[in-house]
Amino acid sequence: MGKLVLQYGLSMIVYIAILMLIVEIMRKRYRFSSWFWVATLLTFPLWIITGGVSGWFRWVKILSVILPTIILGFARVANADNKSGNIWSFLRKGWMLWFLYGILFLNIAEATIKDLQMGNYFNALAGIILCITIPYAPKYWEIENKNNGDLLVYTTIMWNFLYTTWNMAFVYAEGATFFASSICILLAAEVYPIIKKRPELYVIARVYTLATHLLVRAIIPELFPRIMNSSAWFNPDVMKYWGIANAIIALPFVFWHTWQLHSGQAETKFKRIKTVND
Repeated sequence: MGKLVLQYGLSMIVYIAILMLIVEIMRKRYRFSSWFWVATLLTFPLWIITGGVSGWFRWVKILSVILPTIILGFARVANADNKSGNIWSFLRKGWMLWFLYGILFLNIAEATIKDLQMGNYFNALAGIILCITIPYAPKYWEIENKNNGDLLVYTTIMWNFLYTTWNMAFVYAEGATFFASSICILLAAEVYPIIKKRPELYVIARVYTLATHLLVRAIIPELFPRIMNSSAWFNPDVMKYWGIANAIIALPFVFWHTWQLHSGQAETKFKRIKTVND
């Protein structure tokens, strides 16, 4: 038992560290990042040969992550380097932020539909609320036109937490075998902005950790079941009550979120701008 705990603990810690390093490289080496994700499309035949991508959900999931990651990469280059030309100018336009907003919405909606199909209705409710409470583009979304061209999304701390626990519960129900590895990608995205003291980096960290994880699963589908198989962790009662807990968290949050918008405090609360009285 102790040996097993050590194996899982070490493998998960190492994977989290690797993922955070990848996020750092993708952020700082934004030109390399843009071409790297284009090159990942060359691995497409392996997705089929290995059986790493099967069923509608997995195909929609990986394509709806990898393709937007490629587009985001070139949009970052366009903004960071202030590139000229019709295509580069097109990538700097406001539609890009709405596009990325839509992709995040789609990412959550895909899993929410799957939750409904599995009968995990309470967790699906949390997913619907997450869709509703994504901070609006372009007001709370930005691709910096300096430094690394980072994608900044001013999500609230509570939204980030709800997304993390909702997604964990979804993966637990949908594929418990990959639950441990999914914890790693979610925690890496959660911890990275905390270390950087820049919570607005949560979404970009999530983009690169998720894209990396899906790519590895598509190419080497047997890797995570071999080193951190968590299928034995599944318990239907845990799945049920976890979903209920997420719904309980989500319901007051949606009212708080709506009140911030209604009262005009969203600018301060979402972007964490200190007021004169702070």
